[in-house]
Amino acid sequence: MYIFAVILGKVRFTNLKTVKTDIKIRDVFFRDGKVFFSLEDGREIGAPLECYPKLCRTSKEELLDFSISPGGYGVHWNRVDKYLSAYGMLSHDQEKNTQLL
Repeated sequence: MYIFAVILGKVRFTNLKTVKTDIKIRDVFFRDGKVFFSLEDGREIGAPLECYPKLCRTSKEELLDFSISPGGYGVHWNRVDKYLSAYGMLSHDQEKNTQLL
């Protein structure tokens, strides 16, 4: 199965079989205007909050009201209705503020 997205006028295709599902989130933390995921394999990944407008505009209390999905693949911020997966963070083009597929 293939999915596509139009990014800046270009159509990009990706095979869904290439999506990594072994990346699991253990914890979430914030520092210096960035959101970080601690992964089960010991890595930490992060991105500036400004890449995620809903998260950037929310209060500290709302940022701390999150839940990690049962499988560990993503995080849901309950009060702002925002979901972000570890794979989504890794595939986010922070310079263009777009999601790469």
